[in-house]
Parts: sequence; structure tokens; C-alpha cells
Amino acid sequence: MNYFTGFYPSVRVDATGEGVVSQAGGVLLTSMVKASGITAGLSQALEPWRKPFASHDPGKILTDLALSLATGGDFASDVDRLRNQSEVYGLVASDATISRFFTTLSQVRPAKALAAINKARAAARAHVWEQAGKDSPLHGVSAENPLVIDLDASLLNSHSEKEDARPTWKKGFGFHPLCSFVDHGLLGTGEPLATLLRPGNAGSNTAADHIQVVKDSVKQLPKGYRSGRKVMIRTDSAGGTHGFLDWLTAKGRNFSYSVGFPIHGAVADVLPLVPKKGWTKSLRQQRN
Repeated sequence: MNYFTGFYPSVRVDATGEGVVSQAGGVLLTSMVKASGITAGLSQALEPWRKPFASHDPGKILTDLALSLATGGDFASDVDRLRNQSEVYGLVASDATISRFFTTLSQVRPAKALAAINKARAAARAHVWEQAGKDSPLHGVSAENPLVIDLDASLLNSHSEKEDARPTWKKGFGFHPLCSFVDHGLLGTGEPLATLLRPGNAGSNTAADHIQVVKDSVKQLPKGYRSGRKVMIRTDSAGGTHGFLDWLTAKGRNFSYSVGFPIHGAVADVLPLVPKKGWTKSLRQQRN
């Protein structure tokens, strides 16, 4: 059985066998959405873009799309899986309504709309982390035990010439987004902070892109955790550029950082030839 509280129905167990739903697992997701306050935050943030007399709340449109992806969807039209389960997800906008909503966001100051969305996301994240207590990623964070933000790019194939789809360095065709995740340690799977959408031919070690993703990422952290050694930026060799590392360590930011490099080929061959007296401990930061 269910009853409405806010944007999504509240479902409870009924032993009579009536009102059975096939996506009962989605209740965990809608419960998280309600507990985090993300839908209400998005609703308030996107109020300037809501059409007069609109039936569907913009905040719920966005969280419905997120729930669709979380339950196995690949496309915006896959929100239909939610539309068929109103007992769990409530009233879901039509594909045409969703399309018109995104057209509105893209035509009227899209950068401002994106900033409003990200601000609502940051507020919901701060609320959830505060409620998590010792299970929060911020628990015990210090310069010696920093919060780790991982940066990594991924190649996404496209089977048609969609907007910004380009040939990739791996001979494919599609996109090359750069993403950031909060590392939750061995027991966690990571928590996405920011994604920079890029064409498939975007460079792997473009300092400007890495800087932009870090800027977007730290805005997702609660105040007091947006600079300093208690935040570590970790990348693979793509982040090993003077421009990016100089920016990370500049006055006012002073982030910790870790850049990994693969040792193979000629480097792996020559390392055993270096005598022991040729090595020294690295006791201070130095980039030559």
C-alpha cells in the first residue's frame, strides 16, 4: 500500500497481497531522494525556469531521470519504466514534457540553470554527509588523512553523429568526459562529484579541463573542505602537467595531490641500471 508525501509515494508492506508492485526495490531510491531533500532543493532552484501553470515540477523531472538511470535506463525515454510504476514513483512527465523542459533550460541562460542545479546538489550532499556521522566521507579528515577526489576520463562510444561526437585516440567515435569521484576507501564505490562533457577528440592531459573539474568538484563539498591539504586530488599520468599541478598548489588552494605514472617500456628497462647511490629520498615538493 502507499500514500503520497511530497513528490513520491510512501510505500509500506501489506501482507494481504494487494497492491503488488514489480519495482519495490526502487522504494530504496525514492526514500533516499526524500531523505536527502534533493528534489525539493532542485524544485526551488529551478523555479525561475518553470512554466506558468506547469503540471510537472522541474525538480521531480530531474530526479525521475536520475532514478531511471539508476534502475537500468540508458536514454531519457527510458523514464517510461518509472511511468509504468506510479505506485512507487508517482506522476511522471511525458517524453514531450521532458524534452520541452530541457529546451527551456538550454535556451534561457543555461550556465545559470546548471549552477542552480549544482548548488542544490551540494546542499543535499552536505545534509546527507552530516546525517551520516562517522560514516561520512568527511569523518576523521585531516592533512594526514585527506579526503581523496579521484579524477579520471572515460571514452563513451556513439553510434551516430551526435552533438560533439568525434573520433577518439583509441580509434573509436564518441565522447571523452572527464569525471571526479570522492574515494570512499576499500568499502566504498566512490561518489560522483562532477563531470565535464567533452568531445571524443579532447586531450587526455589538458590542464584547463582538469582545473575546471576540480573547481566544480570542490563546490560540491561543504564549506571548510574546499581548499587545503585535507583535500587530495588524485589522478593518473594525464594530470601530470605543470599547469595543473601549479594551479593545485597555488596560494589560497594548496591542495594535496597524487599523480600516478605507469612504469613500462624504456623506463622499466633503465631503472635497474641506476645505482643505489643515485637515489635520494623525496622530502619536499619539487617539480622540474
